Amino acid sequence: QVQLVESGGGLVQPGGSLRLSCAASGFTFSSYAMSWYRQAPGKERQLVAFISSAGGTKNYAGSVKGRFTISRDNAKNTVYLQMDSLKPEDTAVYYCNAPSPGYWGQGTQVTVSS
Repeated sequence: QVQLVESGGGLVQPGGSLRLSCAASGFTFSSYAMSWYRQAPGKERQLVAFISSAGGTKNYAGSVKGRFTISRDNAKNTVYLQMDSLKPEDTAVYYCNAPSPGYWGQGTQVTVSS
């Protein structure tokens, strides 16, 4: 069974950092591009970051560019999202996604508040 399991969310102060992890299983992880999405209450789910299968190409939403870093470790079947300089508007449920097959994780809550 395909699984994407996010972890690392929590409550953090503005300006703080979190690292999200997404552990994948049930498919050939290294063959797929991966992405992170987020959805805040009352808003549509939006693409946050994208990484190609080998990690050579990365793309970010303008709202997070320069603050967030997506990376992956294909030997560990894991994709990461390092989030620095967090802002209250980053508060959302963050989802791991394999775009081409359309696999989704369950999400992890990130709350940025003082």
